Amino acid sequence: MRHVSRVLAAVVVAAALAGCGADKAAGGNLTLRNCEEDVQFPTPAKRLFVNDGNLISMALALGVQDQVVAVSSVQRDADTLRRHYGPAVDQLKDVAPEYPSRETVLAQGPDVMVAGWSYGYDEAKNLTPDSLRKAGIAAYTLTESCRQRNGERPRGIVEPWTALRTDLTNLGAITGRADRAGELTADLDRRLAALSAAPRGERTPTIFLFDSATDSLMSSGSFGAPQAILDAAGGRNALSDVADTWTRVSWERLAAADPDAIMFVDYPPQTFAQKVEALRAKPGINQLRAVTEGRFLNLPYAMWTSGPLNIDAAEQIRKQLENWHLVPASTIAPKADDAIR
Repeated sequence: MRHVSRVLAAVVVAAALAGCGADKAAGGNLTLRNCEEDVQFPTPAKRLFVNDGNLISMALALGVQDQVVAVSSVQRDADTLRRHYGPAVDQLKDVAPEYPSRETVLAQGPDVMVAGWSYGYDEAKNLTPDSLRKAGIAAYTLTESCRQRNGERPRGIVEPWTALRTDLTNLGAITGRADRAGELTADLDRRLAALSAAPRGERTPTIFLFDSATDSLMSSGSFGAPQAILDAAGGRNALSDVADTWTRVSWERLAAADPDAIMFVDYPPQTFAQKVEALRAKPGINQLRAVTEGRFLNLPYAMWTSGPLNIDAAEQIRKQLENWHLVPASTIAPKADDAIR
């Protein structure tokens, strides 16, 4: 009888502890401003769960792969990440080929999750910064994805290069790599200054970014990383008047822009060839300058979404615009060629 009592008592204690764990709020010894809120983080964070290639690139650039307990949605960018950061990407524990479930995240026992709205956080999955904090996990939100107001759209609260500097600085503080974050932002500013000093033509070429297509087109507005990338490269984003990050527009918007060039995000499920075929098969669109001249450039997802590879994208686009004679020749020398053909 006493044995049964001890078992029952243990069950009651375990249940009580589980209930406390479910209700506890994440805390820490570092307070940072994230998406216009003061958020607490443990520092240095030792168990990061990082979702998506662009956010994983931030962790690799900071050199904190040993502090990453797991990643998700990395495979489409693995080759790009290896090209820029070496074999460190293969040391990461990949636990989900696409965006993770709440259960997948909790099973890894992270102290911090690094993701964003439409970059892993999802109310439908109950995987949100608030729900994670209640489970005792601090949540960092990609600044590019911060919501302008309640609801999914629009997103973006600061200029894209500022968003990137903010994230590198904050993640450097969270992981104890503030010095490395300073080196990264200094390198970013040096390379941006070189691009800014490169000669410009009398006319700025218009560029349309093509992510994917159905009855409409997924592209990016003034708060998305592509805006900053195209500006730095010497081009003009055809959707610079749209105050959002990633957004859908009509085919008519592409027709009205009649861009000098079309850039592609290498992103499934549509291949580069399928996207080009869609352009060439659509009446009217197939007569646009970029289509008839074949001025296409396809770059990986991790280079277009907010992250340290954005500056590499800008340098590579600059050289391609020079090759097309849309901007004057310059001394800009990209570190890599990431175009997917």
